[in-house]
Amino acid sequence: MIKRVLLVVLLALLALAAVVAVNTWRMPSRQLRVDAIEKIAVDPDAAARRLSGAIPFRTVSSFDGMERNGQEFRKLQAYLAEQFPRLHATLKKEVIGDNALLYTWTGSDPSARPVALMAHQDVVPIAPGTEKAWSADPFSGAIKDGFVWGRGTWDDKGNLLAQMEAIEMLVASGFQPRQTVYLISGDDEEVNGLRGALPIAQLLKSRGVRLDWVLDEGLLVTEGVLAGLDKPAALIGMAEKGYGTFFLTVDTQPGHASMPPSRSAIGILSAGLAKLEANPMPASIGGVAADMFNALAPEMHGANRVFMSNLWLFGPLVRHELEKSASTSAVLRTTTALTIVRAGNKDNVLPGRAEAAVNFRVLPGDTLASVQEHIRKTVDDPAITIKAYPGNAEPTPVASSTSDSYRMLQTTVQQTFPDAIVVPGLYIAASDSRHFVDIADSVYRFEPVRARPEDLGRFHGTNERVSIANYVEMIQFYHQLLRNTAQPR
Repeated sequence: MIKRVLLVVLLALLALAAVVAVNTWRMPSRQLRVDAIEKIAVDPDAAARRLSGAIPFRTVSSFDGMERNGQEFRKLQAYLAEQFPRLHATLKKEVIGDNALLYTWTGSDPSARPVALMAHQDVVPIAPGTEKAWSADPFSGAIKDGFVWGRGTWDDKGNLLAQMEAIEMLVASGFQPRQTVYLISGDDEEVNGLRGALPIAQLLKSRGVRLDWVLDEGLLVTEGVLAGLDKPAALIGMAEKGYGTFFLTVDTQPGHASMPPSRSAIGILSAGLAKLEANPMPASIGGVAADMFNALAPEMHGANRVFMSNLWLFGPLVRHELEKSASTSAVLRTTTALTIVRAGNKDNVLPGRAEAAVNFRVLPGDTLASVQEHIRKTVDDPAITIKAYPGNAEPTPVASSTSDSYRMLQTTVQQTFPDAIVVPGLYIAASDSRHFVDIADSVYRFEPVRARPEDLGRFHGTNERVSIANYVEMIQFYHQLLRNTAQPR
């Protein structure tokens, strides 16, 4: 009897192993067969100098508006007009709001839906006290060691100037796009885009514009970031997570610290925050994450390929491993971040109010309402009131990875970065493109920036830079993208 059971178990294991092997072997590659192209020639020194010249303009955005740095934006725009004269002579330029820019490049086919390239002008400030940690002055635009250094080289003046470089060359060659091209550059992306990108989207909607696709900043060409993958991976953001900040407040009777109650405002709030941090919203491999892993699986090697090709069996194990890293865990769930806590102003006084801000990045499939319900159930204390931030935004719709526009974008990436594979992904931050989802068939978030693990901390951090060789690739990418857009579909 025992031998029969063992035989059945062995046969079952062999059958399971066979199924796993067949699934791994049969998982088809999603990479396109793309012929090599001759990339447009770019003068790397001249292009680097033009990017370098845009960095000293301190276009730091703020919630207060343009009163603080408005002149810096106007200086940058004058510089762009000087450096890209053909673009400014050919495209129609409109200034929207304070200093947001909308350029229109009229296409040859009025029946074709227009497209939009986006890249914002504003930058984040330098963290106080970190200036000396920079290898070059953060607003110098220094060119050294094969890089252009400074705030904005990556996020996002590098993309803006690369787009303008490509358009300048195309105009000079006599090229006219088939589809009308909008070049959109907000001035407050880093503080939510409500004064720049949003009014531009509303203006285009009022004009009856429906966009074929939008391409904005987002995911990158990663190198050595994904375990089990030898090739660079160009990740195309198919959606971005929603933004949800909720304010938690406790109001009690203030009093003297010598006679504390059994439950203080700080204690009540702290207990609620501890529950939220200890009980995040559930993680799952589905939606965009599943699409990403299915595209990655055939390109991986070793055990990683086996696991990714058989998520029906190894899904819980893969999820467990991904949850160990903050960056990969964020792709699987709505994240919880305790960001602000305020209470008290004197050491011997019990505060009557304690308040906190908790920020959630909302996974497509979840909603702001479901997040608020999660807070209510998890905190489970009527003494804590919950209020949503008015600027919250739902997750964006997920773009299709089988559409003509995605295929065209994938083709362009493979032509420009022939060493890379192209994979759909989820953008876990926020971009100006979220304001355009109602007037566009597809919205993608991708920037042709190469990044290794050690580079990821440069984003909004210290020693932001872009290599000159990569900057040339960025220009070539946008040049080829616009040329591909001109082909009939």
